[in-house]
Amino acid sequence: MNMAKTLAIALILVTTPYISSAQQNGAAETSSQPAPLSLAQVVSNMEQRNAQRAAALVEFEGKRIYRMEYRGFPGDKDAEMIVKVSFRAPNSKEFTVVSQTGSKFVMEHVFKKLLEGEQEAANSDNRLDTALTRKNYDFELAGYETNRGGGQYVLNLLPRTKNKFLYRGKIWVDAKDFAVVRIEAEPGRNPSFWIKKTDIAHRYVKVSDFWLPAENRTESFVRMGGKATLSIEYQDYKIIKAVPLNAAKKAKPEGDAALDGVGDTSAVWASRFAQNSSQ
Repeated sequence: MNMAKTLAIALILVTTPYISSAQQNGAAETSSQPAPLSLAQVVSNMEQRNAQRAAALVEFEGKRIYRMEYRGFPGDKDAEMIVKVSFRAPNSKEFTVVSQTGSKFVMEHVFKKLLEGEQEAANSDNRLDTALTRKNYDFELAGYETNRGGGQYVLNLLPRTKNKFLYRGKIWVDAKDFAVVRIEAEPGRNPSFWIKKTDIAHRYVKVSDFWLPAENRTESFVRMGGKATLSIEYQDYKIIKAVPLNAAKKAKPEGDAALDGVGDTSAVWASRFAQNSSQ
């Protein structure tokens, strides 16, 4: 395997975001308390409220800033891409590249593949198979924390299938809205032999009635000693069209195409690149 192929594998691994700032801020300002609700109640509420919000959100737009940094063999790579995103229910996403600088390799083989993977994850079949539900995950109540933003249930989760979009780790669920506000995890399955470890974290922010991605960061460590870091910053959200949440109460639990594929698609095309690189 030549250097270019090996670098391709290393770079692809960074598409599952990790957020150090969310971990540091949360750890400094939280306290643990007994959980007011049982695990079954928390998960049931989360499933129903996620489905309700997904049914109510019709259209929004926003901006993302993708930043990529690779340090290691056979050479360092950096890139940045700014993208405008338009979402229309149930699963249409349009990406418009506003600007891009840095490594062309990263642009073509990391950023663009990440966007393609997100669109793949948003289709109806993948939404059902990757939704944060008891069909796809086993949950365990790990604790209950309070901070200035209110209470949060902490759940451990393990994927129940080998679906390439699933992850294992820990989620924080807002005690009022039953929305995921933070994720710390790793891919449910290792996307490639060439990856030793990938750390994922997502942070979400409330925009009107909806919880949308705020910041993601991923760190992947490559067997030959490289380290790849991807960050995604989400800005300028605008809710263009939505229906009242109480009008969507009967929605069935399934994936939210507005959120699916935010960072969990890396396992898909990391594996794809690893296969291509071995040919």
